[in-house]
Amino acid sequence: MNYRSLGRTGWQVSEIGFGTWGMGGGWGTLDDAEAKRALHGYLDLGGNFIDTAYGYGDGHSEELIGEVLRERSETSKPIYVASKVPPKTMQWPLRPEIPASESYPVDWVIECTERSLKKLGVETLDLQQLHAWTDGYNEQLDWFEALTKLKEQGKIRALGVSINDYDPESGVRLAQSGRVDTIQVIYNIFEQTPEKELFVVAMENGVGILPRCPFEEGALTGSITPQTQFDPTDWRKEYFKPERLAEIVAHIEPLKAFLNEETPTLALLALRFCLHHPAVSSVLPGMRRQKNLESNMTAPNVTLSAEVVEALRAHDWDHGWVYPWSEGV
Repeated sequence: MNYRSLGRTGWQVSEIGFGTWGMGGGWGTLDDAEAKRALHGYLDLGGNFIDTAYGYGDGHSEELIGEVLRERSETSKPIYVASKVPPKTMQWPLRPEIPASESYPVDWVIECTERSLKKLGVETLDLQQLHAWTDGYNEQLDWFEALTKLKEQGKIRALGVSINDYDPESGVRLAQSGRVDTIQVIYNIFEQTPEKELFVVAMENGVGILPRCPFEEGALTGSITPQTQFDPTDWRKEYFKPERLAEIVAHIEPLKAFLNEETPTLALLALRFCLHHPAVSSVLPGMRRQKNLESNMTAPNVTLSAEVVEALRAHDWDHGWVYPWSEGV
């Protein structure tokens, strides 16, 4: 495993992080034992950055992570855990007209952090993030007051924000503000917009970038086809509508021309694309099952050539889809 500096924190985090939304629920049938085995396997292979959120199953993923941490209490290598505070309104994406005093009031941010600490069974959280964002919160600093207080109390070590879906521009002034150590953003072969401005500003200001959705909710693994049937408890059954499934195939097929002996799968191509950019600290694929773990963890072993990266530019795809929880907002 290779490691990169997480922004100004100076922490050396593994280039492949462990995304835990699936551990919390909403992606099909839960298998807690398998999820824990996958997390143990990730740590055994040199991974050291775990990204979770209180909103992942109302703290269920945090509870499982806490169990794994206790089972590995003798491990001397650092393990970094990041969580997130949901907006009190429970609305995603955040709407600009909703003030920070309603989305992230001071007492709410503190309460959620205390709950996460308890679920994880730790005294200090390495990174606490806001789970949604709007640009106007640069002037409405209730959230920053709360996170600063928690940092002063030793309950968190670093501050971050996970910005709204497909809205990287909203993170630019935030990166320039000096208030956060990290920004989490959707970034993948189909969504390359963050490179245009956000990544440049983040590098200039020492802000670590954490790409989420490197597989575009599974589309970039090549495993989703018009015949795919989603589990009733998988939220993607509402996202991947029939017409979208057909579009996915049309955009996935050309990517297969990039596969070779060194990069034999679309999943590896997707991860390696994310890792090519120097602004990226750690990519966050979901890995709740062991079957894809070892392959994903080999992604840093090969660097895509500049020629391949340039060719992949043509596959940026502004599909304009919205998530089920965003419709009507």
